[in-house]
Amino acid sequence: MRASIQDRDALLAVSPSALSAYARAEGWSKTEPYGDFSDIYVADGLPEIVLPRTENLGDYASVVSTLVEIFASVADVDELALYRDLVTSDRDVIRVRAPDSDDGAVSLDDGADFVRGAREMVLAAACSYNNPQPLYRAGANKEARDYLRQMRLGQTEQGSFVVTLLSPVVPPPLQLALDLRPGELPEGDTTERRITRHLASTLKAARDAIEGTVGGESDAFAEVVAQGVNANLCEALDTMIVPFSNMDVSFVWARTRPMSKAREVIHFSRDDAPILREAARAFRQRGPRLDERLVGFVNILKREEEEDDGTIRLKAEIDGKLQSVNAVLSQSDYTRALKAHAERATVIAEGDLERVGQRWSLLNARITTILTDEQLAS
Repeated sequence: MRASIQDRDALLAVSPSALSAYARAEGWSKTEPYGDFSDIYVADGLPEIVLPRTENLGDYASVVSTLVEIFASVADVDELALYRDLVTSDRDVIRVRAPDSDDGAVSLDDGADFVRGAREMVLAAACSYNNPQPLYRAGANKEARDYLRQMRLGQTEQGSFVVTLLSPVVPPPLQLALDLRPGELPEGDTTERRITRHLASTLKAARDAIEGTVGGESDAFAEVVAQGVNANLCEALDTMIVPFSNMDVSFVWARTRPMSKAREVIHFSRDDAPILREAARAFRQRGPRLDERLVGFVNILKREEEEDDGTIRLKAEIDGKLQSVNAVLSQSDYTRALKAHAERATVIAEGDLERVGQRWSLLNARITTILTDEQLAS
């Protein structure tokens, strides 16, 4: 017995672009308009179909139901399987899978960590897309946050434990899509697609670095920072891998923006976890120390006449030693620093502490508190 899709809301989730992309990929081609909002598609040896151009039709769900039945019959597959293919045709699909969970069940804690790890993995790649670094404060990257907001968590799947992530893809104009050579990217490819492709290449780079480390290359991970591998990514992968013996991440590219390779898979195993953990530790040592809180006094101030921001030098204790720390402050914080310097008051400054050579810098610096003598005495 074959399953049939009856739920109206489920049918409405299939977009017109997904229907047309699937039809074209299976050999149908558009011949002429049908009314104001649909087109006729034909193919040799296949039934003639009518595809809607908009979901704003009173019987759209019924139209989709008929097309699902036709597509499933032609492909000789279950309607439910065909529906699953259709509903993701206009999205890039990332599946993070633990194959050794045969019944799809894991402990609640492991499942929560797996989903959280998948989120952090995607966020780490989005952060490194334009500016590769060993370590990120992920929440501070607006483009990465915007990308994550558009990502959707897909339906669960039977079998292995799978987290399905859906990234929306805007299709190129139809004629442009038809003119492209296989694998050729259309001009103006969407940021979402570029970041998702970057995630795939970053995971491949991490896989290569793991294999290089096993082969005795001590700098294997250092060499892939420019490709987007960072502490955040390594920690996310470690979180997901540890409870299972194996894990794979697969990418199925949207039919509406086809790629030369329709599917890519990157495999990891539990043996990779200690290597990723050590790489993350090394990256954190190289990267800035995030959200540091320094207590000290303002030693030197400098600001150009035409500038709003100003530079200060703090004397503060770092790792038990009194150190000089340079920081660039906004106009309001620089004014507070001037006041503290004039009063010889102690300040609390916060930011990301970075050491380059023999010099310390406080990035994203801000003066949070000017301490009075009474506060210091208490």
